[in-house]
Amino acid sequence: MRARDLAEPYPFVTTDDDAMDAARMLARHSLPALLVLDSDGQPYAIVPGSQLIRQVLPAYIAEGQLLAPFAGEQHDAELVERLAGLTVAEWAPRRLYPPLVVGPDAYAMEVAALMARTHSPLVAVVERDGGDVMLLGTVTAARLMQHFLGALT
Repeated sequence: MRARDLAEPYPFVTTDDDAMDAARMLARHSLPALLVLDSDGQPYAIVPGSQLIRQVLPAYIAEGQLLAPFAGEQHDAELVERLAGLTVAEWAPRRLYPPLVVGPDAYAMEVAALMARTHSPLVAVVERDGGDVMLLGTVTAARLMQHFLGALT
């Protein structure tokens, strides 16, 4: 099966959107990752939810497993406050989370290999027409697993 057949619509945010709103969308829809588009509607970044959480953690907690148990719940609200006033581009910079894209003719195994190499639960499927790039949809790890399990029956 090709990527175009596996691709599904997926909620997205843009680089200029408010980081707090993006976090709410991630939580509300139980998304595995955040799909970020630039102002031209092209994939800017794909950020696994775990890495979005890492971006709001203080470095001493993210890097030091020994300190996390002592942070306690009093610091929970502080994490959310770290998003206040940030855009999505500031919260999830492209240099850390480049968009993972495949063309519509990529095979399911190619998409799976890209996910496995990059530890990403999401890959964007794009159609290139000259210099223009159009997002056709995304393939999630869950959708890919559905395809592979369906091939077993």
